[in-house]
Amino acid sequence: MALKTLVKVSNVTNLSDARYCAGMGVEMIGFVMDKHSIDYTSPEKMKEIKSWVAGILIVGETQSVDYEEIKAFLQAYEIDILQITDATLLPQITDLGKPIILKLDFESAYLEDYLERYSQFVEFFLVDGGELSDFARYTLKEYAFNYPIVLDFGVTSNNVTELLTEMPVKGIALKGSNEIRPGYKDYDELSEILEILEED
Repeated sequence: MALKTLVKVSNVTNLSDARYCAGMGVEMIGFVMDKHSIDYTSPEKMKEIKSWVAGILIVGETQSVDYEEIKAFLQAYEIDILQITDATLLPQITDLGKPIILKLDFESAYLEDYLERYSQFVEFFLVDGGELSDFARYTLKEYAFNYPIVLDFGVTSNNVTELLTEMPVKGIALKGSNEIRPGYKDYDELSEILEILEED
């Protein structure tokens, strides 16, 4: 199964999400490596989940600003891509040998500067934010012509087709959710968006 655009699903914590995403043609699933996060997934659990899915890229997600800690993450986790939030770690962190996703806040005063300065070091910029206002849509549309942007906020089943028609983004990012009980999930918005994105 193929989707009409690149889709990354972040904050995956369970096998149900991982298998569903793989079956729907999602390109990347992300696991949080930071122990303080409510969505933290241990290296052992991530490897177990990974063993049950195929054809999907595994992203290790961290908000750490410590180079040595991130280096330790890469030794503990078997990931394909590293996602960070601290732009100052670039370009040093590219020496660790993993493709990089840089997560940025749309509201940051440095957004345009980061896009221009670091585009050569990243696979794409994951742009998060609050409300996807008309101003945000216009601004991101302009940025997306020049930089590899994946939209990580404001995407719904009601607007996803319109957004992808209007904005030349590289893809969209969605979020996983916890299981109601082991093996039982209510996908709601995630499944609605992925079904809309299925290739005819």
